[in-house]
Amino acid sequence: MATAVSRGTASSIVADAVTGYHLLKIDGYSRTKGTPNGAALTSDQFVVGGHRWRIRYYPNGDIAMFADYISFHLMLDENATSTKGVKVKAQFQICFADQLIKRDEFEKSDDLRDDSFTIRRRRRDPHREDDGDRHRNLRHRASASDLNQKLGKLLDTEKGADVVFGVGGETFAAHRCVLAAQSPVFSAELFGPMKDSDRAGVVRIDDMEAQVFKALLRFMYTDSLPEMEEEEDTMCQHLLVAADRYNLERLKLICEDRLCKHVGVGTVVNILTLAGQHHCDGLKKACLHFLGSPANLSAVLAGDGFEQLSRSCPSLVNELVAMLAPPIPPSSHA
Repeated sequence: MATAVSRGTASSIVADAVTGYHLLKIDGYSRTKGTPNGAALTSDQFVVGGHRWRIRYYPNGDIAMFADYISFHLMLDENATSTKGVKVKAQFQICFADQLIKRDEFEKSDDLRDDSFTIRRRRRDPHREDDGDRHRNLRHRASASDLNQKLGKLLDTEKGADVVFGVGGETFAAHRCVLAAQSPVFSAELFGPMKDSDRAGVVRIDDMEAQVFKALLRFMYTDSLPEMEEEEDTMCQHLLVAADRYNLERLKLICEDRLCKHVGVGTVVNILTLAGQHHCDGLKKACLHFLGSPANLSAVLAGDGFEQLSRSCPSLVNELVAMLAPPIPPSSHA
């Protein structure tokens, strides 16, 4: 690992003809817990499958949203080897979990022993298979589903559509059963007591832009969002509101995660307000973490966004003030 913990780590590499894997043992786990959120301890370089790699260990998560987690990133060492034209199929396996694990759960597990644990990174040659590989590939091919693609095509062709929505001056044809299966709110609206009143007409949706509803529909059919190369933060804010409105929890979490990457001086007030209004704890934590920096806070206070936050979500201002206030020393008694 990095110099700060290099004295307390050990690693070894074991490889065979088809696969290679690297075992990295981390001793002194308790000493790494003081590493700030977003900061990583990086392993020494190691070679597996003819390529040079490093593992980054984030004792307190890589972003503020995951401050309560331990996470690992596998990095191809681009500075040490040319990666042009290199295609590597890598499986990153950790001996006790996936690449993300909640810290309190990990500390209660049997994987942490004598203040140490081991992670394992495995690489497979995509051109060579053993019997186990072949069996796993067959299972993967048998279990792979293209249902989302088929539903996406159904949305595009409008075949069998039985409801039309009017949003922002545009109309969108959809299928009641698909929407009801994804959203309890749509289920109540389309199959509730008023279900027959709109059969012949258009269901109007106010307070939403057409492109937002289009992306919302796409997600409900395909479980994925379209590419948003420009103004991703604005679209994600609108989609988060829509996801909360229609009780689409997975979409809401995806928008939270993406918005965490857009928290900055010019956006933090709007995003924090949104997080407070729609009960997004992870996103709120990311914003408060950003404002915990005196430089960031000063830059935000220089604008008028803070007054807006005070008016719309005074409870968040109180929470921020409490977070930034110096601790009160214990009173001494004679």
